[in-house]
Amino acid sequence: QVQLVESGGGLVQAGGSLRLSCTVSGGIVSRYGMGWFRQPPGKEREFVAAISRNSGSRYTADSVKGRFTISRDNAKNTVYLQMNSLNPEDTAVYYCAATSAYGTVFRKEEYAYWGQGTQVTVSS
Repeated sequence: QVQLVESGGGLVQAGGSLRLSCTVSGGIVSRYGMGWFRQPPGKEREFVAAISRNSGSRYTADSVKGRFTISRDNAKNTVYLQMNSLNPEDTAVYYCAATSAYGTVFRKEEYAYWGQGTQVTVSS
């Protein structure tokens, strides 16, 4: 059973940075495309970033492009989301997800495995 555990969330002031980590167990992370999603308060879960199995391709949502970077270390079974220049609109629960699909996948319906989420709160 593949399990994903996020960490690194917290409270940060506007303009600050955080790095989220997602550790995968019960499976070999190199066999999965990985993604980050977020769910702001009262809103639906939305795509943030995705990375292919071998890091050959990456894709980020327009709302975070130039500020957020997704990366992975398959040797450590871990995926990261570096978040810079945070603003209050980035406040959300952030979820890590894994998909068996190839390439960069931005549709949440294509992700079979999800973490429990980590809260990110950006104060103004």
